[in-house]
Amino acid sequence: MENFKLEYKYIKGNYITPDDVKISLFARIFPSVYFYYRILTLILHGSKLARAGKYDLHQWMVSSFRALDIIEKVGIKVRIDGVDNIQKTDKPAVFVANHMSTAETFLLPSIIVPFKPVTYVLKESLIRVPFFKDILNARDPIVVTRDNPREDFKIVMEKGVKHLNEGMSVIVFPQTTRTTSFYEKQFNSMGVKLAKKAGVPIIPIALKTDAWSNGKFIKDLGKIHTDRDMRFVIGEPIEIKGKGDEEHQMVIDFIKKHLTQWGVIVERNDGKMESN
Repeated sequence: MENFKLEYKYIKGNYITPDDVKISLFARIFPSVYFYYRILTLILHGSKLARAGKYDLHQWMVSSFRALDIIEKVGIKVRIDGVDNIQKTDKPAVFVANHMSTAETFLLPSIIVPFKPVTYVLKESLIRVPFFKDILNARDPIVVTRDNPREDFKIVMEKGVKHLNEGMSVIVFPQTTRTTSFYEKQFNSMGVKLAKKAGVPIIPIALKTDAWSNGKFIKDLGKIHTDRDMRFVIGEPIEIKGKGDEEHQMVIDFIKKHLTQWGVIVERNDGKMESN
């Protein structure tokens, strides 16, 4: 498969799906079937490499770019802005993002890894998914249960600081679950606290990925909506000062601003709803 000129794809700080992407007739008629067949093939290939000890950071980036290619070739437009902000700090960083679908798990490595090594904070159930678990475990994620907040916090602080001290950035989804809306009360400050403890900046990410919808029975296998686009905006690095409350609110405000622009429903702390 094409190499995509991996290190240079986002060098100008933004990316928009080209208008000349070729979409097959089968993909147009059966977008979900086409999409999941190709994604499953990608996962099986990655699993094989991981079990052989060959799924390194570069290979993860390659797989992520291939996932982007699959998304575009089913007819979904992708726009990514602010990639140059990742390069505004020489330190590792804690990337803090809203969590809308499975898509960001596949695509964020293609955005971040060309500039910084990174791993995820993941819930335990993901590393039990057949084949996909091989890929995730190969990238040494920080695994939490979502059942014991105190224990999860301890795990993130200990392993997260260790990763950051070793130069490995960390992606945190503070929401407890994937949702197409944004509820400010559910957006915890774990990412900011991790960054403060490790002495590194946070980089906010606002994203809209509901083109890959959450399934009713199997959450990862929802309908593919080719009439929706995918959007990512990376903010500037934020250094943590004091307790971090102000910086946490800055991250929330950044995400809320872009989500409302994209028509996503946002619920504020006072219970009032915002939408564009």
